[in-house]
Amino acid sequence: MVSSFSARSRAIEPFHVMALLARANALQAAGHDVIHLEIGEPDFTTAAPIVAAGQAALGAGQTRYTSARGLPQLREAIAGFYAQRYSLDIDPARILITPGGSGALLLASSLLVDPGKHWLLADPGYPCNRHFLRLVEGDAQLVPVGPQERYQLTADLVDRFWNTDSVGALVASPANPTGTVLHRDELSALSASLRNKGGHLVVDEIYHGLTYGMDAPSVLEVDNDAFVLNSFSKYFGMTGWRLGWLVAPENAVADLEKLAQNLYISAPSMSQYAALACFEPATLDILEARRGEFARRRDYLLPALRDLGFKIDVEPEGAFYLYADMSAFGGNAYDFCQHLIETEYVAVTPGIDFGRHLASRHVRFSYTQSLPRLEQAVERIARGIKSWQPDAL
Repeated sequence: MVSSFSARSRAIEPFHVMALLARANALQAAGHDVIHLEIGEPDFTTAAPIVAAGQAALGAGQTRYTSARGLPQLREAIAGFYAQRYSLDIDPARILITPGGSGALLLASSLLVDPGKHWLLADPGYPCNRHFLRLVEGDAQLVPVGPQERYQLTADLVDRFWNTDSVGALVASPANPTGTVLHRDELSALSASLRNKGGHLVVDEIYHGLTYGMDAPSVLEVDNDAFVLNSFSKYFGMTGWRLGWLVAPENAVADLEKLAQNLYISAPSMSQYAALACFEPATLDILEARRGEFARRRDYLLPALRDLGFKIDVEPEGAFYLYADMSAFGGNAYDFCQHLIETEYVAVTPGIDFGRHLASRHVRFSYTQSLPRLEQAVERIARGIKSWQPDAL
């Protein structure tokens, strides 16, 4: 029987880590102590003031649709956050509240990419970015990057890979899976290169707030016409509430609102009322304390993995990931990840989930577990390396 499903659905690849996660969950259900270093979700639950605000919203019956752009008071609160954290004056009318950062990406790709056109993306990078482009009948031009570029697109790479079908570039700062940050001069150079080509600059700032020893600049500090994707999931710890936002140029807002009305009507109302508490001083104190804890985890795990023989040439400045070259141990990364889960009950993400460039020799570690659990994980990984026999596969 010939499949009646669309070509675009067949072209979108699954997360390979989901098979490992399913195995990890099965092992856990069978009574094994599994350490999860594979999923990009903070281990902290949503901060109490945010939960209380969500409960109050439910109790008050605030469960109806909101405007497609989102609650006016939440857009004003986000604008106030940009003023306080980045000294930026952002008109709340330019902010659209979305169902997660994914909703923001859906709007941006739908608005900016025609069939057959593409954005330039760093390889390795977050896989859903290229899959969203395929969904709107566009494409991703994957640009191989490595330690020499700090795993980021540069203006020189944009100049080299740009062609007649290019309409923009999507970059992430801090980036998943590498944790690297684009600094102000790099953002300026990217902006200038794309402006000269008539292309759009889209920046994923979903991990803003989760940087260590520095604060990541927003692209809006150097380019008021850039599109910014952000989320309440990572720094604000609201993963399951499914809430994000998009900052867009003023002339794009009406078309984006029309898309939002048709694609999802509005973001979850309860989540929006809960998110109003994100910007209260008491909540920000909790979130900053959590940032400090993530920094301590990074500062432990980075040298510990290097001591085991993993090659990590670029120290991540943000997010909660370490992207490590495991080629010193032989074999390929996917099999190595399977070995770790089966023998040591440590779940790690293989590089093939993040692109094609040297993917089979890389793995990603999420430091979203407590320090004692990370210490246990390192002990187990050390044993797993000793028992790893790639030639026997």
